[in-house]
Amino acid sequence: MADFAITTTLFEPFNVTYDHRSLIIAGHRRMLISAGIHYPRSTPQMWPDLIGKAKEGGVDVIETYTFWNGHEPVRGQYHFEGRYDLVKFVKLVGSSGLYLFLRIGPYVCAEWNFGGFPVWLRDIPGIEFRTDNEPFKEEMQRFVTKIVNLMREEMLFSWQGGPIILLQIENEYGDVENSYGKKGQNYINWAANMALGLGAGVPWVMCKQTDAPELIIDTCNGYYCDGFKPNSNKKPIFWTENWDGWYTTWGGRLPHRPVQDLAFAVARFFQRGGSLQNYYMYFGGTNFGRTAGGPFYITSYDYDAPIDEYGLLSQPKWGHLRDLHAAIRLCEPALVAVDSPHYIKLGPMQEAHVYHKRGNGRRSRLSDSGDENRCSAFLANIDQHNAASVHFQGHTYKLPPWSVSILPDCQNVAYNTAKVGAQTSIKELESDAPNVSNKSVSQKLLRHDGSSYVSERWMTVDEPLGIWSDHNFTVQGILEHLNVTKDSSDYLWYFIRIYVSGEDASFWKEDGVHPALSIDSMRDVVHIFVNGQLAGSGVGRWVEVTQPVKLLEGYNDVALLSQTVGLQNYGAFLEKDGGGFRGQIKLTGLKSGDMDLSNLSWTYQVGLKGEVQEIYTLDGNEKAAWVDLATDGIKSPLSWYKTYFDAPDGLDPVALDLSSMGKGQAWINGHHIGRYWTLSSPQDGCQKPCDYRGKYDSGKCTTNCGKPTQVRYHVPRSWLQETNNLLVVFEETGGNPVEISLTAHYTQLICAGISESHYPPLSRWVNHGSVDEQILINDTTPEMHLHCEDGHVINIVFASYGTPKGRCQEYSKGSCHAPKSSDVVSKLCQGRQTCSIRVSNAEFGVDPCRGVVKTLAVEAKCISSWVAGFSSV
Repeated sequence: MADFAITTTLFEPFNVTYDHRSLIIAGHRRMLISAGIHYPRSTPQMWPDLIGKAKEGGVDVIETYTFWNGHEPVRGQYHFEGRYDLVKFVKLVGSSGLYLFLRIGPYVCAEWNFGGFPVWLRDIPGIEFRTDNEPFKEEMQRFVTKIVNLMREEMLFSWQGGPIILLQIENEYGDVENSYGKKGQNYINWAANMALGLGAGVPWVMCKQTDAPELIIDTCNGYYCDGFKPNSNKKPIFWTENWDGWYTTWGGRLPHRPVQDLAFAVARFFQRGGSLQNYYMYFGGTNFGRTAGGPFYITSYDYDAPIDEYGLLSQPKWGHLRDLHAAIRLCEPALVAVDSPHYIKLGPMQEAHVYHKRGNGRRSRLSDSGDENRCSAFLANIDQHNAASVHFQGHTYKLPPWSVSILPDCQNVAYNTAKVGAQTSIKELESDAPNVSNKSVSQKLLRHDGSSYVSERWMTVDEPLGIWSDHNFTVQGILEHLNVTKDSSDYLWYFIRIYVSGEDASFWKEDGVHPALSIDSMRDVVHIFVNGQLAGSGVGRWVEVTQPVKLLEGYNDVALLSQTVGLQNYGAFLEKDGGGFRGQIKLTGLKSGDMDLSNLSWTYQVGLKGEVQEIYTLDGNEKAAWVDLATDGIKSPLSWYKTYFDAPDGLDPVALDLSSMGKGQAWINGHHIGRYWTLSSPQDGCQKPCDYRGKYDSGKCTTNCGKPTQVRYHVPRSWLQETNNLLVVFEETGGNPVEISLTAHYTQLICAGISESHYPPLSRWVNHGSVDEQILINDTTPEMHLHCEDGHVINIVFASYGTPKGRCQEYSKGSCHAPKSSDVVSKLCQGRQTCSIRVSNAEFGVDPCRGVVKTLAVEAKCISSWVAGFSSV
């Protein structure tokens, strides 16, 4: 935490309190937009850009959990470096002028391994998690105190001049509280009192906790929270998790939440009295290493967030929300001045909420200026199917279905949630064919010799099957996986030697009977090896496995490689969850009946030899006896592969394309990229296009049917050196490393379409009189804004002002078209990183069809500024 210099006092010290309406910051009520960014899911080098893009997107607050198992991997040994440098992250947030909402938990769920709990916690005698249990409360209090004291020592609370304005204790405990009975209620009261007793000096919240004690603010999590009310009329309405996407499992479809619905939910929340809303997630990031929870959560934690896993803007989600935040900001003077809105029914499924404060000449204790007349309104149409025309204060407004119009001055519409003016960005141009291993599918980074693969020369070494070191032990019976590994590795070998009599061997041969290994219950993955050969595998969460095996007369070696794929992160009694096998393990099909192997002597070996030797590191990889891999060689299961490669030119984020592999893990220069697995999603169930109207759930708008859930894996640029980068892959099932490639991740194509009737840019709203009063100036011309990522410039492909047809990548001219459309747009945009185009007849020098509402549609490629020979402007 000493490798950077950020001033300790980031703000002038200020106090944070609250009333029934909102947080009160430095004596003023505030309407707050918060952005979820988890610091360990990116690198410190990425943090300034992520925070900057969140600020540019119109947020006021950055939200993050703390991650106990990352900060205290060994009991009493703390880690606050690298991706876990919490102090650096908080200071960067403060130095950007944003506030911070720190959710200490320390249970976080978060699709994070074991819900954030360190695995050593389950080995404390007599412990029960998240209940009125003294061993657990002692450990929890110690960690929470550690975090609060660290923040205080670093002067990071608001009253010290730091950015922290809000804290959270526990997390969604209301979902499991009934499982613990009276001890659950006792625990919540204890947790609240413990937190308050730490003297942090800022408010505390509990999410999804309807019985939160009096001095703790209970909050809402969900897709919609506009109807939420806290358990006391003295508390404000907070939305701590607005699920703007969803997480993904191996073999699952990719969920997407339409931005029109997301914006509708946010607008409705503020319309109906909400005051703080947090996007979960604004940037999701990556579950590097073995941090993904589950079981079976993928390495990507993109979450369909406004900023994607690689740190690039996801458009139109980011842009449409930015415009929403600007509209809400214009309404803030009225929202904070009124204790509750005036409700007006406008139709059977249409309604208005009006925030109108009439001036009386006095100054308000909670606003920034004199108590002038101010008015803002939200007009909602909650009909999922039909548009509606409504009359409000002498004017008529047309509301699309499932939308909210925002009127910062109670007269002019500044924003409608269903009318998207932001550009659409397409980052990967690829075929719809499910065969992702086809070279034509993804955009490969070509090496200097023209090859699309990361390397032509690979080396390999086999991982021993079964017992590979003297550090093993033999006991009678089946041990629980996690009790043995302590989560030091995904892998645990169970080894046993079975004797087959001549009578049984003859019985199988003569009668055609096939023996089988039967496991009553198993999680998450098991590979079954018999006499050094892979017999089969099982996958699932506490599922039965029956695997036919080929045994020989005499002694047979049976090795079971048990695996965890992310520890359980949600639910009650997490300390009782584990992995491996439960019930009996039997050999069936014997002449004399089943053989129960459960109580026999088994030999145990934790982890892989390559893991223990750290052959994936720059220093440790020479410990293995690597040999050259023939390009046509047979790829056996449980193999290590390594190669060296040069970093691609440019600054674009980089992904490792592992579509040619099966299942395993990957490292670059010793950094653990994470688990990979090319499980494919079901062929059906995807919706294209997706209708944003109506309530969203995680199965509503999915994509990627029939394709592997994840094939690209984020490689942070800071993990690469210019040349001679070491890539090591451990493959379990047999893949082809020769076809591994690097892909550039950047916005390749942008599209936008805006009509004359679109609402004017919010920059046209200006202060008038006092800073709290906004008016719309006469120029109401809509503008189209186009943007390529850093290092890329705009190359216009299509432009038409008139009545263009089609959609992005399928645009064509309509019957009405301004002849100079392409010339005008190219002059303003060609070779620039960003540009703006006014959507008007004057801009294009002609009215191509009088009496018809015109639309401007533009499609452009984002090309390297170096290749284009342009400088970004």
